[in-house]
Amino acid sequence: MTIETERLVLRPFTEADAEDVFEYLHEPAVNCFACMKLESLEAARNELKQRQGDELYLAITLRESGKVIGEIFAHPEGNDPEDEKMDTFSPCWMLNLYYTGKGYAYEAAHAYFDYLFHEKGARRIYAYTEDYNLPSQRLCEKLGMRREGLFMEFVSFINNPDGTPRYENTMEYAILKKEWR
Repeated sequence: MTIETERLVLRPFTEADAEDVFEYLHEPAVNCFACMKLESLEAARNELKQRQGDELYLAITLRESGKVIGEIFAHPEGNDPEDEKMDTFSPCWMLNLYYTGKGYAYEAAHAYFDYLFHEKGARRIYAYTEDYNLPSQRLCEKLGMRREGLFMEFVSFINNPDGTPRYENTMEYAILKKEWR
């Protein structure tokens, strides 16, 4: 599955993307992606093999050059574990820091949300972002999402220097299909 925008192509990952992915995952920019940190190019190649076959896990590439500048993926959810109708999606996005501030994240997320709402039958899309991640909060708001809550000391992705968990405050943003412009 491929999604095209004016400047981007969102497509499945290939093993040839390893160098580009390693470029932004050797030092993830925010703590929530710490578990995705890659130590080597070989680790990037192995990670890409695992991503293949997941239709919701897409590389964000520049249309002109094909360079992978980030990724976007979503976790589908139903109303209960036995529910076959997955109508709620929780997307995550990440961009190479060299490509932030140019509108690429909005362009990719907008196209991806449109795909989730119109092709995958999404009724609701929600996203979590840490309270210090202002660019991600602004992106959620630009996408028309509303802030639904602030969870204090909600989750820990990394440890403090003394080895104890560092809990982070997390915001939840959401938008319903009927609100999508």
